[in-house]
Amino acid sequence: MASSAAAIVFSDSPFRSSPLIHNHHVSRYAPGSVSVVSFNRRVSRRGLAVKSALIEPDGGKLMNLVVEESRRRVMKREAETVPIRIKLNRVDLEWVHVLSEGWASPLKGFMRQSEFLQTLHFNSFRLEDGSVVNMSVPIVLAIDDDQKFRIGDSNRVTLVDSVGNPIAILTDIEIYKHPKEERIARTWGTTARGLPYAEEAITKAGNWLIGGDLQVLEPIKYNDGLDRFRLSPSQLREEFIRRGADAVFAFQLRNPVHNGHALLMTDTRRRLLEMGYKNPVLLLNPLGGFTKADDVPLSWRMRQHEKVLEDGVLDPETTVVSIFPSPMHYAGPTEVQWHAKARINAGANFYIVGRDPAGMGHPTEKRDLYDADHGKKVLSMAPGLERLNILPFKVAAYDKTQGKMAFFDPSRSQDFLFISGTKMRGLAKKKENPPDGFMCPSGWKVLVDYYDSLSSESGNGRVSEAVASA
Repeated sequence: MASSAAAIVFSDSPFRSSPLIHNHHVSRYAPGSVSVVSFNRRVSRRGLAVKSALIEPDGGKLMNLVVEESRRRVMKREAETVPIRIKLNRVDLEWVHVLSEGWASPLKGFMRQSEFLQTLHFNSFRLEDGSVVNMSVPIVLAIDDDQKFRIGDSNRVTLVDSVGNPIAILTDIEIYKHPKEERIARTWGTTARGLPYAEEAITKAGNWLIGGDLQVLEPIKYNDGLDRFRLSPSQLREEFIRRGADAVFAFQLRNPVHNGHALLMTDTRRRLLEMGYKNPVLLLNPLGGFTKADDVPLSWRMRQHEKVLEDGVLDPETTVVSIFPSPMHYAGPTEVQWHAKARINAGANFYIVGRDPAGMGHPTEKRDLYDADHGKKVLSMAPGLERLNILPFKVAAYDKTQGKMAFFDPSRSQDFLFISGTKMRGLAKKKENPPDGFMCPSGWKVLVDYYDSLSSESGNGRVSEAVASA
């Protein structure tokens, strides 16, 4: 497959210690998939062949749905002439962002009915050449009865933001019924009330879905001080090539990074080096879209991540930190497939999967919603993810004998202390310190400052950022 070359210059680095500025030519993405096998049973049977090319995007081509700069003025004028406008809410805009940059390649826009049904029932869809790509969560746009009536026989609509600014044109549209109950049941495995994403984006949404091809008028920006961290899959691939990566291993999280996370990531790099790779690069890819109200907001998480790199807990030279713009479903084994698939498009050929990935507590019962081991098992069998190497999360806990985070040893379980996310948040809220070695001190201070800010805002009658960003 041919690839085009271009000089790429980034003027603003996410971290001073790992500049992105360069002036040499790189391809937009490297052709060819990486011929590797994971750390599981396939190693002993088939051996290992290490190649330096980045893994191919799903469908063989990375989608870029943003209108070329030379055409933007004309397309914006055209968008103004389209009589029907659909206002996007926050989650809708995040999905436009995801689609526009190719995270969901080979999708070219919001799903039409055939893609929606395949996603809902098969967690994948079939391309024209007969190949199958993974797609486990519907990426759809809901409209109400009045909007459907106004669209009538039109074949395109303009999508606008909350203040009416044109964001994109949706063309060759198809409108079909929004089966909300079926969508919720098949995505979460339950229709219990209290599912955060379902309450936010489905239950109160319109009774119709509108699919079509997207032409996004310009790159999506949030102007929140974090846009410099939002590298597209294309930009990430360019950065991996610039760094000479011969393997990319991705780690997603929606919480602050503690030293147990760091141990897992550094140990993964060590294992890849032992397998014969020369320069494995970590993609630390925190989720940046919709999250539930009690999660730490993105802006505070990014401050904490920055401290982790500044303090050398992770090596800035072998780590790329970038925000994954997708909304969070908390749909466990179903959603983790989407998280893994999107990282293929960003250039990762290894994906670290943890305990109960994308899971949450049951909304109405005192138990976890999903089996903690099902996520990693599903990933190892999921259609369309065969090219991705799944790295199961090794359990880390605080080793009281060493005074640091270490991999759990069942033979001396009494020496380990498990500090859950709930306990961590409780300590931070009370301004108490965790055991030395649990998290770098500057990163812990960010977490304490966040909860302190909630108390201050609550006392002033202000809405906290955690709720505002939910």
